[in-house]
Amino acid sequence: MQTQPYPFRPSRLAQALVVALFAAPLAHAQTTDLGSVQAGADTGGVRAAAHKQHSAPAQAITQAPLAARQPQSVISRHVIENTQAASANYSDIINIAPSVVSVDPNGPGMMESQGGPTIRGFQDGQYNVTFDGIPWGDSNDFTHHTTSYFMQQDIGDTVVDRGPGDASNIGPATFGGTVALHSKDPLDKPGTTLYGTVGSFGTRLLGAEFDTGVMKNYGDLRAFIDYRQLRSDGYLSNAGLKRQNLFIKAERPVGDSSLLTFVAMKNDLTQHVPYGVTSYPYVAPQPGTGGTVAQSMGTLPGQLQVFGPSYGLSGNPNSQGYSAYNYDNITTDFEYVDLKTSAGDLQIDNKVYTYAYYHNGYNGVDPNGGGCNYGTLNCLTPDGTFPAGQDTPNNADGTVPGQAMYMNYRSWGDLLRTEQRVGPGRVKAGLWYDHQSNGRYQGETNISTGAVTAIDRLMTDTLTQAQPYVEYAWNATPALVVTPGLKYAYFRRSIDATVNQKTGTALSYAQTWTKLLPAIDLHYTFAPNWTAYAQAAKGFLAPNLKDFFVADPAVSSAGVAPEQTTNYQVGSTWKSRRMTLSGDIYAIDFSNQVQSQKIGGVTYFRNLGKTTYRGIEAEGTYYVGSGVSVYANAAYNKATVSGSGLQVDGVPKTTEALGLVYNDGPWYASAITKFVGSRHGASTDSVAGSVALYPLAAYHVTNLALNYTAQGDGALPKGAKLGVQLNNVFDATDVYAYAGQTGNGIPLFWTIPGRSVMLNFSYPFN
Repeated sequence: MQTQPYPFRPSRLAQALVVALFAAPLAHAQTTDLGSVQAGADTGGVRAAAHKQHSAPAQAITQAPLAARQPQSVISRHVIENTQAASANYSDIINIAPSVVSVDPNGPGMMESQGGPTIRGFQDGQYNVTFDGIPWGDSNDFTHHTTSYFMQQDIGDTVVDRGPGDASNIGPATFGGTVALHSKDPLDKPGTTLYGTVGSFGTRLLGAEFDTGVMKNYGDLRAFIDYRQLRSDGYLSNAGLKRQNLFIKAERPVGDSSLLTFVAMKNDLTQHVPYGVTSYPYVAPQPGTGGTVAQSMGTLPGQLQVFGPSYGLSGNPNSQGYSAYNYDNITTDFEYVDLKTSAGDLQIDNKVYTYAYYHNGYNGVDPNGGGCNYGTLNCLTPDGTFPAGQDTPNNADGTVPGQAMYMNYRSWGDLLRTEQRVGPGRVKAGLWYDHQSNGRYQGETNISTGAVTAIDRLMTDTLTQAQPYVEYAWNATPALVVTPGLKYAYFRRSIDATVNQKTGTALSYAQTWTKLLPAIDLHYTFAPNWTAYAQAAKGFLAPNLKDFFVADPAVSSAGVAPEQTTNYQVGSTWKSRRMTLSGDIYAIDFSNQVQSQKIGGVTYFRNLGKTTYRGIEAEGTYYVGSGVSVYANAAYNKATVSGSGLQVDGVPKTTEALGLVYNDGPWYASAITKFVGSRHGASTDSVAGSVALYPLAAYHVTNLALNYTAQGDGALPKGAKLGVQLNNVFDATDVYAYAGQTGNGIPLFWTIPGRSVMLNFSYPFN
């Protein structure tokens, strides 16, 4: 862990704090802070570094490791800092991976991804997201808030696992895959780095990082503190945000065989959140079971046609969609203490953690459902710009109806992992435990007067999860490792509601679900640079909290079946200095699949029943020479609803990516294009005779980046960095996703954010 120790110099800490304080009132930065990237970055000579730089593994935008036992794509810190916007969320980072689709419609990091991120068509909430191995998310539906936790400056390598993994892969929704975020390490040398970005949409970020280096007077402790502030008006109209984020990581050896790690994150966010736009020819109520495509079409233009693809919220204070009425204040934190230790051949890793999400939200009762001026003015007598009888007018006295809510939760948990050699293999065993308590409220309000007119929900709910596991990695031959394993999943959900959502009545209820989840995989090494694997595993997801929003969950048919999958996958990985190449084939049988959509800003769910997923994926990089490499990936994903025979809503059958990278000495340049195939936004039902609605055309987005990192032989100090990014070069602003419906059933859509330019800098003080 440690290299050359350095004495602690208090003046550097003071310097960092002063820089951070001056940074606070300013705002926005871009990805490229090479001076604060990796510990031990200067470990080799110039010629050795150049040799490593000039290779396919070093330049690959995504790649699978040779040790992979399921389809897996690794995105390195080097790629993240050189290709991603400083404001980017992890959802922006993983978008390049095979079978992943993710768009932030307000610009990178300016809004939670909408219509995604999806992995092979699995929605958020059907796969895990972990940070340093710890699963996190909302207990009510297992989803994640991409703008409320970690920023890209503190994320190290990011891994997209497209599958359930082995028995040791813990979390509430492993069957859909895992997005594994890893924090970067503190540097071995002390220093302070100031970094920033300014660019399109009024975006600006300013931040500072202070690294202590290895402090020999404090037991070889090393740590970093990173603070930044982001402000942006956003691509969508009247949809600005402000964000402050603080991240701390510290590591200290304990004795000769243990390492103690502490991580803490604090994030404050204020955002104005749009809901999507209406669009011709679909300004008509969405048809239900037995409906037709013709019934989904109307003659009126939509907000998209009248105001353009960047329409977000209204600037009219008489509208329920007025920006000042539609905003969130969100505060989050995430902390853990980790002790890794070795006792002979026994390895123990134990993390004790907590994280919290405190959300106060306000909105018009039906922001895009008004009857006048294409929904920007919610009047009493529609003016013909909205379907007759399908609008949500203001109150009879002209005041504006709205809603106020809070959702406040905290999780406490422990993640214990052990590993030891036993016979011709290694035994891995562990336990994950998590308890989350969530307080939720929503009231109907009169925005004009501030009065609360009704209470929609007032409740406390809890989710307790426990997953013990054991597996044995058996070295059957020098080349073949067979790993059978078993995991036991325990979920207990409770609700204590004074006013239950949907029913409006009181409810006190709890239910427990359990499941044994077997897994087995084979990993074969053909050569040091060529491996293959095969995997079979069961997946399980406990029912959503929405199943308790009924009068009696114990007898309701709405209540109960968990989502379950059986997954089969085979694949192979090959690497050399010239080329990285990997591919896989998968089959997933899904029972009781649940899909979400929003109506009037409220998320609803429906059960699709049985679905099947079949696909093939590949990714590779070829190093051409002279610092140039070519990258590509492609995926075919067929996701079929058994009852209707239709492709699952929103799931493209194909995704592809192409990239060109130049990385030589101080220069890094890239051109990356993501292609997403055609799909449909919704369907009338999941039974025979159902029809697909709202066809969405295929689209592609191209991003360019150019970065220069000083080598210390000129006016700039070593590690100083200047860069420019051009996102969405060809200004594609297509409708890319279905956004749900207004309160009276008019469909809403999301568009791709338009072209943007970001200028970035990073300046170290060492």
